Amino acid sequence: MKILVTGATGFFGKNLCASLKNIKENKERTHPGLTVDEVFEYDMASTPEELDAYCSQVDFVFNLAGVNRPNDESEFMAGNFGFASQLLDCLKKHNNMAPVMLSSSIQATLIGRYGQSDYGKSKLAGEELFFQFAKDTGSKVLVYRFPNLFGKWCRPNYNSAVATFCNNIANDLPITLNDPSTELELLYIDDLVAEMIAALEGKEHHCDYDGLNPVENADGRYCFLPTTHHVTLGEIVDLLHTFHDQPQNLVMPDIPEDSFAKKLYSTYLSYLPKEKVAFPLKMNVDQRGSFTELLKTRSCGQFSVNISNPGITKGQHWHHSKWEFFIVVSGHGLIQQRYIGSNEVLNFEVDGSNIQVVHILPGYTHNIINLSDNELLITVMWANEQFDPNHPDTFGEPVEVK
Repeated sequence: MKILVTGATGFFGKNLCASLKNIKENKERTHPGLTVDEVFEYDMASTPEELDAYCSQVDFVFNLAGVNRPNDESEFMAGNFGFASQLLDCLKKHNNMAPVMLSSSIQATLIGRYGQSDYGKSKLAGEELFFQFAKDTGSKVLVYRFPNLFGKWCRPNYNSAVATFCNNIANDLPITLNDPSTELELLYIDDLVAEMIAALEGKEHHCDYDGLNPVENADGRYCFLPTTHHVTLGEIVDLLHTFHDQPQNLVMPDIPEDSFAKKLYSTYLSYLPKEKVAFPLKMNVDQRGSFTELLKTRSCGQFSVNISNPGITKGQHWHHSKWEFFIVVSGHGLIQQRYIGSNEVLNFEVDGSNIQVVHILPGYTHNIINLSDNELLITVMWANEQFDPNHPDTFGEPVEVK
């Protein structure tokens, strides 16, 4: 399959082309039956001759080209409607009935605050042009009305508040937040690209519109994305500040699967400056080795790494409720546990060449011993709760009873 992407160097186009190239190069495992032979990238620097050559041979067209921020509002119609006409005329010239996808906007509804939008009017004109093209030629046309997009590679200080907030907070720059209660409908770029790949396979989602709201309908005139997120500007900024503070407090905020928070965190990280990509951790060092907290979570405890010098025993304490995983990843050691009030010691010999998890049980005093004379013992530890120095739930007692 040969694919044409117009507007290929824009935010949407760049992400889509990257995914299409992964399929072409057999790096994408989630679409084993889909083959991409060529990805033709067309943008402002391309020539009419290139467009003509592409239209003579493509099997699918993603028309993402358009004007978002012109110097004069009259450019909306020329950039959005005008280029669409050029593209469709070129396909007609070569009698190419390849499916064509159009990137439109919710502003094309011309409803409410979009009623006087020149951008929306140009998008609506482009939609009608595509529908007429389908009627005249029998070609399959997929018209999508997108809300606000966000994700990696989006240009800040242009037409995305999310990109601007991510960039400025990541780089410790001021932001302007006029009304925190303003709600946006947001579409994540990876969800959008996934829908485009589905469209290549004939699995696009169709709808009709009830005002601004898409209503799924298998025979609908339009196409839409089933997954979008409604979130206020204040909620976005609050989340971004928690991401910004994570290297200092080590607390990872809740990022459930497919949540807006998870997608926003990925977006935020793409704006980090070089000097923030790596950050130091506080190592608690003494003659025995070191102990370093790695990561804390709001609901699932914390991760740490313990390094024991040769011959050293650490631990010798127990917990009422806290429980842990000890995972030796390097070195040779012995983990011992004894139920409080008993004399029976449970021994677990551990080695980094055979990684396993040892439960550290509530009500059992425990230790970890480096059995080597010359190697460090490195243990990754997980506890089911964050350490609270005011309520440590930790009580010293040797494992070995004398």
